Amino acid sequence: MPTPGLDGYTPAWLAPEHDDLAGLARGFFTKEVLPFAARHEQQGHPDREHYRQAGELGLLGLSVPEEFGGGGGDFTHEAVMLHEQMLCGEGSLGLAVHSGIVTGYLVAYGSDEQKRRWLPGLCDGSLVGAIGMTEPGGGSDLQAIRTRAVRDGDDYVVNGSKTFITNGGLADLIILAVKTDPSQGAAGISLLVCAVNDDVPGFRRGRLLEKIGLHSNDTAELFFDDLRVPAANLLGTEGSGFFQMMTQLPQERLVIGVGAVAAMQRAVELTTAYAKERTAFGKPLMGHQNTRMVLAECATRTRVSRVFLDDCIVRHTRGELDVATAAMAKSWLTEGQCEVVDRCLQIFGGYGYTTEYPIARMYADARVQKIYGGTNEIMKELIARVL
Repeated sequence: MPTPGLDGYTPAWLAPEHDDLAGLARGFFTKEVLPFAARHEQQGHPDREHYRQAGELGLLGLSVPEEFGGGGGDFTHEAVMLHEQMLCGEGSLGLAVHSGIVTGYLVAYGSDEQKRRWLPGLCDGSLVGAIGMTEPGGGSDLQAIRTRAVRDGDDYVVNGSKTFITNGGLADLIILAVKTDPSQGAAGISLLVCAVNDDVPGFRRGRLLEKIGLHSNDTAELFFDDLRVPAANLLGTEGSGFFQMMTQLPQERLVIGVGAVAAMQRAVELTTAYAKERTAFGKPLMGHQNTRMVLAECATRTRVSRVFLDDCIVRHTRGELDVATAAMAKSWLTEGQCEVVDRCLQIFGGYGYTTEYPIARMYADARVQKIYGGTNEIMKELIARVL
């Protein structure tokens, strides 16, 4: 995407400013964050200071208007930054959610006062953002959420729980999906912006979930027990939450697609380099026809995926990315990520199964891509509806 890979492909929308941004992001992730990867993995979350450093460099809220502390760009700038993060192998900072999703909700639906209150903190890294949709009893079926918010004077009183919340361990600001009128189905869902910390009455963080991959990114359970949220924190109008989520989900799925393509590129590059150095039966692995054929197929899948992603990014910046196409991107690109990483790992042989080699971590990290943001089975249902 921002820089040509082994296939030499460069997006048509790429401008010099994107190249500059890619270099800045690459330097930050490789020099400032990756040296602490072992600690992040051990503690199960990144250092909060790295969000602040990213904010100081202007890497947060790239598509947020400048008047609210952002970069004044568009989704192409977010895509470049996220691509570089994945390409560098940095997986602790939840920027896909923080900048790729949370700021988008506030820009799209927040009042001017709400934008001025929260966006500058998200852009300078003093606030960490999360979005609370998934619950213990439901994931892709957002209409089935049970977390309640009952109006009481100038507040909403929130009760319920959320799980699998990316950035949940560090989040200061959570966009929370709640039922404000259980009798209205989807029309009874609203979004509340919850400013939280560990001392707020009625709010509690559960354990950081132990996952098979993404060990350094905090994924947490969140509990709400009579949490009082000012009614002024309602995002948009009461009952509009489901529509808001459905409108924003195409971007969330595109964000996932950006990570998938970057992972494919990284896997092919790492494996090609390894195959040229590692010998077997008296010659480099690249000298064996099967290795060359596998890498040729993986490189082709990566190139085709990047072109499809590029088209989706262009559509999205024009406001033309429809639900079905976003679902196609999410499902096909993540399926491709898992396939390419798996086939590349095979070339590493036994070394590919040891965490000493990045390809092993990439294999474990890839699996969840087919689950969050709406499972790939749900994506196929969305696609089928327009056939």
